Parts: sequence; structure tokens; C-alpha cells
Amino acid sequence: MDLEIRHLRLVAAVAEHGNLTRAGATLHLTQSALSHQLRDIEDRLGARLFHRASRKLTPTPAGERLLKSALAVLSELRVTEEAIRNGEDAARATLRLSTECYTCYHWLPSVLGSFRRVFPRVDVRLDTSATREPLRALIDGQLDVGIMSTPVRESQFVSRPLFTDEQVVIVAPDHPFASRPHVKLSDFRQERLITYVPREESHFVTRVLQPAGVLPREIEPVQLTEAIIEMVKAGLGVAVMARWAVEPHVQQKTVRAVSITSNGVYKQWCAVFGRHLNDAEYLREFLRLVVVHAAAKRGRAIVPFRGRRPSRVAG
Repeated sequence: MDLEIRHLRLVAAVAEHGNLTRAGATLHLTQSALSHQLRDIEDRLGARLFHRASRKLTPTPAGERLLKSALAVLSELRVTEEAIRNGEDAARATLRLSTECYTCYHWLPSVLGSFRRVFPRVDVRLDTSATREPLRALIDGQLDVGIMSTPVRESQFVSRPLFTDEQVVIVAPDHPFASRPHVKLSDFRQERLITYVPREESHFVTRVLQPAGVLPREIEPVQLTEAIIEMVKAGLGVAVMARWAVEPHVQQKTVRAVSITSNGVYKQWCAVFGRHLNDAEYLREFLRLVVVHAAAKRGRAIVPFRGRRPSRVAG
């Protein structure tokens, strides 16, 4: 393996600061030494990792890929070092988990893999049957943690912000929406909207469209992401999904992703759990890994337990 831990720290520092001088100060290296090491890494990989323009360094696609891995490796290493240094070893415990959206299950496996390497004695059980009503499962004592976007006001639970993701409307390339920079909420009145769940359970319908006095011409529930995307490709309707979830299809130009309103529509995700777990070390580590691995967050935008403020929805 050509890369070492020091190389990963260097890439993370340069991406964070966008400047060799400030990154060098963080790593206690001169600008010349840091520049030499960066060239060495690029030579080893045979790829340029940063664009150099106007005194600012920004990651190339190869740099973004390495940065994501570097952040995950460094965060796991830090936690492992601290656990060994402090003699910590979590007692056997069970963490029952569900989310409020099926697309979250695309990135959760990477969280579980990283978590089990740090806390092998904590048994994580994923309950997909509670996806449609995680709060009810929490209240009934069937779950320990729910990753949710629906606000929770019950006093027995803690709600901790994790991250936000942008919701976009996906359409076939020849759909009238495809050439627009964004759509208005009123544009959905004439559309057949394909959703994961029935109308009364849909976040976008109940919390975005209905408050604006808008209902689509037709709503069809389809639970599988792949089936929804194939229906959109075939021109059988439009769908609203997280931008990260459809990015591979957008890059292949099989669908188009269009912003909803000029400000965009964002969904804030939180971890909801009982107050008795508020000081559990294994839960804090699990939630930190959720923020690191969540597909909605990229590179240095990752800030544990905090998310950017969503834009106001405009018609």
C-alpha cells in the first residue's frame, strides 16, 4: 500500500484549509515541505488531487474520493486510540435502530461496519419494519434510536441534529421540467407524483406541498428506489428524492434532477432516542459515524451533530 497515515492527514488538512500555508501550520510543516509531500502523494497515485487556482486548492474528483476515505480512516483511528489509551471497553449492549426513509439504508451499512470495529460488543439490530413509523416504535419501546426528519416534541426523547440533504424532483430527460433551473411548487399540480409511501405519510406532500395549497394530479406509492427511478425514466411520473441518492443516474444522463423552488427544499435529519441513552459512549460514537458516512455530506462539510440551516420554502 503506497499511502500512509501521514498522507491522509495531509490531504485532510489541505482540503480543510484550501491553502498550503495554513495546512502546513496545522501539520507543523513548512509550505515547501508540505508541497513536496503533496507532489509525492500525487506521484504515487498517478493522479492530481487538487486544482490550483487563485491561491486556493480545491479537491479534484480523485481528491474527493481520497478525502472521504481519509476522513473515515482518521476518525476511526482516533476513536480506537482513545479507547485503548483510556482502557475503555463498552459492556454488552443492544442498539435497535430504524430510519424514516428507505434511501438511508443505502449508506447505513458502512456506518455499521465502522461502528462494529470500534464497539464489537454492541449488537446493532436494524428494524426496517419500523421505517414508516419510527416514532411509534420508539414510544412502544421497540427501538432505541430513530433517524428521522419529522420533528419530535415528546419530552421523554432527545432529538439531536445530524445533517441535511436537498430534495430534488427527478424527471425523464425529455420532461418539460428538465430544462428548468428550478420548479415552483404550483408546477406539481399537473404531475403524477411517485412516492415511497401513501399521500398522508409523505414528507414532501404533507410538509411542503399541502401547506402551499398544492396537490399533484395523482400520487402513486412505490417502495423501491430502483422501481421509482425506472418509472421516472419511462416517463410515467416524477419523483422527489435526495440529490445524493439520484446523482449516479444524473451523471449517466438517464434522469434530470431539478431544484424545487429558487431556494431549494431541504430535509433536516435528526437522531431521536430516549434520555437514558444521552450519556452512552457507544451511542455518541454511532451518531458521529452517521455524520461521517451519510451520503448527503461531503468532505470538509462534515460537522458532527450540526447541520446547515435549510432555506425557507418559496412557492
